[in-house]
Amino acid sequence: MVYKRFRLQVVFRVILMVVTVLLIFFLHQETAYAVSTIILSLLLVVQTISLIRYTEQTNKKLKLFFESIRHADFTSAFSDNELGKSFEGLNDEFNQVIEAFNKNKTEKEEHFNYLLTVIQHVSIGIIVFTQNGEVDVYNNAVKRLLQVKHLRKIKHLREVSEDLPDILVSLKAGDKSLVKLFVSDELVQLSINATSFRMRGEEYMLVSFQDIHPELEQKEIESWQKLIRVLTHEIMNSITPISSLASTVNGLLHDYQSTNPRLTEDEHEGLENMLQAIDTIENRSKGLLNFVEIYRNLTRIPKPNFRYFKVEDLIKRSVELLNPKFENLNIRFKSKIYPKDLKLLADPDLIDQVLINLLLNAIDAVSNSDDPHITIVASVNLNNRAMIEVADSGKGIQQDILDKIFMPFFTSKKHGSGIGLSLSRQIMQMHKGSVSVRSKQGEGAIFTMIF
Repeated sequence: MVYKRFRLQVVFRVILMVVTVLLIFFLHQETAYAVSTIILSLLLVVQTISLIRYTEQTNKKLKLFFESIRHADFTSAFSDNELGKSFEGLNDEFNQVIEAFNKNKTEKEEHFNYLLTVIQHVSIGIIVFTQNGEVDVYNNAVKRLLQVKHLRKIKHLREVSEDLPDILVSLKAGDKSLVKLFVSDELVQLSINATSFRMRGEEYMLVSFQDIHPELEQKEIESWQKLIRVLTHEIMNSITPISSLASTVNGLLHDYQSTNPRLTEDEHEGLENMLQAIDTIENRSKGLLNFVEIYRNLTRIPKPNFRYFKVEDLIKRSVELLNPKFENLNIRFKSKIYPKDLKLLADPDLIDQVLINLLLNAIDAVSNSDDPHITIVASVNLNNRAMIEVADSGKGIQQDILDKIFMPFFTSKKHGSGIGLSLSRQIMQMHKGSVSVRSKQGEGAIFTMIF
C-alpha cells in the first residue's frame, strides 16, 4: 500500500510536469503570454527539484534504515512527515521492523546471559579458547579447581602446571585425558574432555574439567578392601586347620616320646626330626595367621567419632609419644600452626594414628641424614580447608614408586608391613579428606593431610 501511494505520487508529479511543459510550449508561441511562460518555466524547475528531492529523501531514509540494521543500532526511529502522508505507513513499517530486530536482539542477549549463568554455576570447569590460545569463556569452577583469578590466554596456566597449556592446546575434538597436578598443595586428578565448534568463521575449542580424585581414591580403596577380604578369608580357611592339625600332631608326638623312654637312638633322632618339622609348620602357620590378622585391620577401621579438637593438642600428643626417638637420633623437630587456635572436626584417635604413622615414616627417612630435621606446618589453604604438612630432610622418594606407596602391602622399608600409609589414606577418606605426597630426590618428602 505504501509503495502504491509512492508510485501515485511520482506519476502525479510527472503528469503535472508534462502539463506544465505543454502549457509552456503553447504560451511560448504567443508573445502576449511571455510573463506567464517565464512563470511556468520557473514552476517547472521547482517541480523538477521537488521530484528529485522527493525520490532522494526516500533513498536517504532507506539508507539510514539499512545502516541501522547493519550496525545493530535499533535506537533509531522514523517519525518525520516531510514526504507526505503517503510515507506515514512506510515510517510505521520501518519502526516495526526495527522494533522486531530490537526484540530479537534482546531475546538473544537474555538467552546468552541465561546460558552464561548456567555455565558459571555448574560444578564442571569449562574453558573455551581459540586456536591461537585466546580464552573466550571460562567459569567459576575453573577458578576454583585451578585457583586462578583471571585467565586471558591458555599459556597463563603455566603458573598452575608447566605442562597443562601444552596438553590443552594439543587436544583434538573428542579427545579425553587424565591429568594429575598439585593445586595449592592439594592433589587434583582432572578428567579432561574436548570438543570443537565454529563461530563467526573461527574455530573454537571447548574443554571441560572435572576433579575425579575423590571418586578414584574411593573406588581404589573399595577394590583393595574387597581383595583383602577374599584373600584373608581363603588364607584363614586354609591355614587354620593346618595350624590346628600341626598342634595336635605335635602333642601326640610329645606324648609318645614321654610314654616310650626306651627308644633306640635312630628312633629318638627320627622323632626329634618329626617334632622339629611339626614345630616349624605350627610356628609358620601361626605367623601366617598373625600376618593375615594384621591386614584384616584394613577392612576393620571403626567409624569416626567426630568432635572438635585443637591441632596443637594433636601434635603435642604425637610428639610426646615419639620424643625418645627424636632424642636418640638427634632429630630437630619444630611445628608451626596458623592460626594458633586452629581446630579440626574429626576423630582424634584415628587422626592421631595417621599423624604418628607419618612421623614414623619421616623418622625412618631422616635416620641416615647428616642434618636430620622434621617440620609440621598446620594452616588453612586457599580452599578454606585445614591441612597439616609433615616435611622431612631425607633423601626423598623415588619417582617410580611415588604412586605406589599408598597401595596395601607395598613398602620400600626392610622391615615395613606396607599397611601404614594405606590405612592412613582410608582414615582420611572416611573424614572426607585426603593424604598426598610430594617429593624430589635429594630434597626430602612432604606428606599433606587435607581435611
